[in-house]
Amino acid sequence: MSNYYLILIWVAFFAVLQSFVRMKRTEVVCGKKEYRMKKEWAFLLFLPLIIWSMDRGNVGDTYSYIKMFEDIPGGFSNIASYMTTVIKDKAFYFVSAIIKAVVGNRVKLYFLIIALIQAMLLIRVYRKYSFNYVISFFLFIASTDYISWMFNGIRQFVAVTITFACFELILEKKYKKAIIGIIFAALFHGSALLVLPFIFVCQGRAWNRKTVLFIVAVLVVVMYVNQFTDILENLLAETQYENVVSDWKMWEDDGTNILRVLVYSVPAMLSLIGLKYIRRADNPVVNICTNMSIVAAGIYVVSMFTSGIFIGRLPIYFSLYSYILLPWEIENMFESKSARIIYLLMIVGYIGFYFVGISSV
Repeated sequence: MSNYYLILIWVAFFAVLQSFVRMKRTEVVCGKKEYRMKKEWAFLLFLPLIIWSMDRGNVGDTYSYIKMFEDIPGGFSNIASYMTTVIKDKAFYFVSAIIKAVVGNRVKLYFLIIALIQAMLLIRVYRKYSFNYVISFFLFIASTDYISWMFNGIRQFVAVTITFACFELILEKKYKKAIIGIIFAALFHGSALLVLPFIFVCQGRAWNRKTVLFIVAVLVVVMYVNQFTDILENLLAETQYENVVSDWKMWEDDGTNILRVLVYSVPAMLSLIGLKYIRRADNPVVNICTNMSIVAAGIYVVSMFTSGIFIGRLPIYFSLYSYILLPWEIENMFESKSARIIYLLMIVGYIGFYFVGISSV
């Protein structure tokens, strides 16, 4: 049976298993006692995905990463000279060169180590802040994010997971440390700098004035999309992304698929429908995750009218927060009986989306 199906079966098995095994413990999160998945169990849930990353087949950019890794000269003594040939995202290539010096030309081990780094950062945040860790992992799988990122755009996803690991710093308003963390992430992929303004935009209550202004800005961009692309092209001039606009026009990139935009916008739309419950709870984790989800949905809408290849790769910096938000919304906006029905509809809907996604792999 294909691993694409086995990973879903593993999530289902784990969900049943937690009913019989004591996997959680009491922890203090944002000053309140909460039940959270124990670290060893949280890691175990991710483990098959980490192992599978070694043998993902020729998904997306996999061949390009294999070629890149094979072209890195072996040995620690060659790292300095190799780095002089690297133009952008130097931290990623430096880490790759270190791994090559340690494991040799074993590319499967390279993929394993990169996936382990990404997974550990995801686990760190989801284990502590998710209101339903298993559901958060399911959403990460069923959204096909693991295919798009852990098996494809791994360089950018290292940067994404580093910025995501700054969630605690953003939550506690330790801005200097958060900014340092995001700048560090940008050394792996320059697009991480996009997160910097949004650590301030997303502070405060859900659907605050800053996020509403962001939505207004999105609508303006959509209305004047041609002018927006001209401005973007000028802004990116003389940067490592100076060819982005010309490339998507040359490739006739017609934007992100509307189905993907709708699926990724569900948590944000649900937060608007149930805003009174979010306001009543006034949970700082929920507030920030709501605002991050709004940003993700907004950028996806822009990508639908511009470029799925380029603009459509940016919402991942914010959509990971939706997998914390969505289970909270279901469990807190609905009565227990209704919540079970909504969970069932969510699972069926995401699995349907998943099958559509893997059919094109």
